[in-house]
Parts: sequence; structure tokens; C-alpha cells
Amino acid sequence: MKKYLAFFAVMLLLIFNGFSYAGNATHAKQTTPEASVRDFYTWFIPRLAADHDYPVMDKEIYIHVAKKTVDFLRKQYKANKLAEDAEYFTKVQDFDEKDWEAHIAVHPVIMLENVALVPVTFGSKDKQTNIVFLRQEDGVWKITKVVDTFDYPE
Repeated sequence: MKKYLAFFAVMLLLIFNGFSYAGNATHAKQTTPEASVRDFYTWFIPRLAADHDYPVMDKEIYIHVAKKTVDFLRKQYKANKLAEDAEYFTKVQDFDEKDWEAHIAVHPVIMLENVALVPVTFGSKDKQTNIVFLRQEDGVWKITKVVDTFDYPE
């Protein structure tokens, strides 16, 4: 009888642990920095092109972008301090949204300690390449900063 009781207790623990593990976001399947960048821009570009509310104001952005970065960009946006010549995450003012949606080339990650740098190129005609910086937050790669690859003007 003790043998069956011990077996039953072990099975309950395994089942309970499985449910709590599956429901815990930090134990969710880990994605790569490259996959996080692709997921973000696949989400972001259509929303930006739709010309409704600025995607930075959408609560879903927290899935992809670090909280400190989103909070900073929202504050800048509300104060009308974001650069007027280029959008923060694309680094351009205008783009062909259909071309960019169809042509997002995410290049291999470069790791610098706990920071991932992911080059991403948009478009097939007028190409734009940016470097996306990511860090892990609760086991999820989140964007912290985006820079373009342009030289400084003379």
C-alpha cells in the first residue's frame, strides 16, 4: 500500500510540475535574437503602414521591446520629441510597406557578452539595413535599441 501511495504522490508532483512549468512564461520555448527581430518587424511594419495609431502606443509592443525602451519612446512621442525625419525602428521616413513586409532579411547574431546585435535588411529595391540591439528580460529577447548603418553626413 505504501508503495502505491508513494507512486501516486510522485505522479501528482510530476503532473503539477508539468502544469506549472507550461504556464510559466519564463519557461516558454526560448527564441533566438534573430527570431525575436523577425517577429517584431513582422508585427510592426503592417501596423506602421496602416497609418492608424503609432505602434509604440500599442500595448503589444511590450512583447517585443524592452519596457524601459518603450516607456522612453512613449514619453518622447507624447512630448512630440521623436525625430520628424525618420521613424525610430525603421530609421526611414517613407518605405514600400509591401516590399518591406515581403523582404525582411535577418542576418546572423553577433553576441557581445549579454547583448545581441542583429543586422536586419529591409526591401528588395531601396534596401535599408539597421542594427538591432537586444537583451534578455525574463528569458525573452527584447529590443533595447535600433541604429542605422549610414555614415554621418559631411
